[in-house]
Amino acid sequence: MPMARAAAAGMPIRMADRPDPEAERNGSAPLLPLFTWLSPAFPVGGYAYSHALEWAVEAGDVTDEASLLAWLEDLLLLGFARGDAILLSLAHDACAQEDGAALGEVNALAVALAPSAELRLETCQQGRSFLDAVLASWPHPRLSLLAAGFQGEVSYPVAVGVCAAAHGIGRRQVIPAFLLAVMQALVSAGLRLAPIGQTAGLRILASLTPKIAALAAEIPDLGVADLGTATFRADLGSFRHETQYTRLFRS
Repeated sequence: MPMARAAAAGMPIRMADRPDPEAERNGSAPLLPLFTWLSPAFPVGGYAYSHALEWAVEAGDVTDEASLLAWLEDLLLLGFARGDAILLSLAHDACAQEDGAALGEVNALAVALAPSAELRLETCQQGRSFLDAVLASWPHPRLSLLAAGFQGEVSYPVAVGVCAAAHGIGRRQVIPAFLLAVMQALVSAGLRLAPIGQTAGLRILASLTPKIAALAAEIPDLGVADLGTATFRADLGSFRHETQYTRLFRS
């Protein structure tokens, strides 16, 4: 599994300008880049993925507003979204601790946890695109040093965590923003797949928002031992989507 060069060499990451813990606690770190990085317009190709939601609609599991809300709530609280948030947090912490080996291990684990080829593509394509776009538009010596260690696949949550850490954006700011962006992307996919309108999509996001906030508050205290999902039907659906006759999405 591809790992950071720094990890392979057993070398620490050297960062001359580390994030300010006080700024993280007070929420005074520069947050404005997050609004762009996690917007639907940011060029990561998120519009092309549904995380098996397309199969759920085809199978009849998602048919209306209530069933879409239930499906997304499971993915948030019991599925990949929670796991990705933990991985983001671990990657962010590894960067803050200047631990190249830990960062490489987190990325390798994040890639390995993808349960299907399509979902591996989903996280790795978006991760690489995200990292490259931030490097090109928001260059920073610390970020360049971190990014140089990644060769090949980079998981999306790891890329977000690395970029946030490099730019001094705290975990307690980036985690809820990341979770909301993930849910927004899936609601957007649901609008294109299921017979619901934009107002229904907004109601779904409104219902999910307090759950996102509560989950995000827990994530910084969780670790590798807390990783795990219980969304077996969604995982199996990602395999079935690979041979689905008609598809709009890549996953």
